[in-house]
Amino acid sequence: MNNRWTVILSAAAGIVVLLAGIIYWLTRPLPILTVATWSGPYGRAQANALFRAFGDARRIDVRIALYDGGLGELRQMVASNRYEWDVMDFELPDAIEACRRGYLEHIDLAALPPGADGIAAARDFVPNALGPCWVGSVVYSQVIAYSPRRYGEARPRTIGDFFDVLRFPGPRALRRDGAKFNLELALLADGVKPDSVYHILSTPQGIRRALAKLSSIRTALIWWNSSTDAVAMLNDGRAAFATALDGDIYDADQHHQGVGVIWDHQLYELDVFGVPRGTPRRERAMDFVRFATGSQPLAGVANWVPYGPARRSALAFVGKNPELGIAMAPYLPTTKDHFATAFAIDGSWWLRHGADITPMWRSWLASGK
Repeated sequence: MNNRWTVILSAAAGIVVLLAGIIYWLTRPLPILTVATWSGPYGRAQANALFRAFGDARRIDVRIALYDGGLGELRQMVASNRYEWDVMDFELPDAIEACRRGYLEHIDLAALPPGADGIAAARDFVPNALGPCWVGSVVYSQVIAYSPRRYGEARPRTIGDFFDVLRFPGPRALRRDGAKFNLELALLADGVKPDSVYHILSTPQGIRRALAKLSSIRTALIWWNSSTDAVAMLNDGRAAFATALDGDIYDADQHHQGVGVIWDHQLYELDVFGVPRGTPRRERAMDFVRFATGSQPLAGVANWVPYGPARRSALAFVGKNPELGIAMAPYLPTTKDHFATAFAIDGSWWLRHGADITPMWRSWLASGK
């Protein structure tokens, strides 16, 4: 009899301990991970497709911090060893510079999961998406846009058409405040092979060649200071062609201000994830980076905003915008057709050479030649 009661009491005690453990597990404060990203639709897309999904999957309290880019906050965190952020979404040039200065943790790229189709990460991500301290998230690009009503059935289709003012007359709008994008555009249109562009631009002769190509249409050039202005110029008739960011073209289309797009030789850049060096939540942060750059999570971001997933296998999972109900693939830079001739802007090259080129660009602008 005593043995029976002993068994019953032991079983009851075990149940109490088990229930206490379950209650603690369900009510305990969750571990925290803070991700710094951008305000607006992109940050909202990440919250919907990445942050909540990771938090639910790992039972982690993912907190969102907003910043405006740059390395100021990161530099202070690393120097003081006081970390408010554990993962950061960078524009690629900032990630390159942060890595060079030793502000970011090394990332084991071999630990990244393969794509949903089984392709290894090293072959699945687009060029420039993987580096010693970063993993690519999204691709955005500068494309050539044009006003369809100007040309009827004879629609422009290539980068060369931007420079053909005889077949396609009208003003061309370019970004004024820097040589970046404009010089690459000029050399590519002048027949330079993509893998030779930066080699040629590294010489004075190469820069003069690019400026000469732009000068060949100088009388047709007008200038914009923001990409949204470029699209407005097409719609109000001030421009026949304009370079513009793909996201602004998408926004215009949603407001029934659609313009034609030439994807040929789009000039693309990336946003990437990096982990501040020394964060005490390093392993948690690395787990997030691996999760957030998987095929399906990246496709989830592209369902919300018109930025291409940085890995090719994600495209198969891109569907319709959850709020607008429109298919997103036609707007993405990384679909097979759009990306066929895409050119990767080299952020590290501009970090090394940009300061030397800026005076030459300003002098050319001022010359009017």
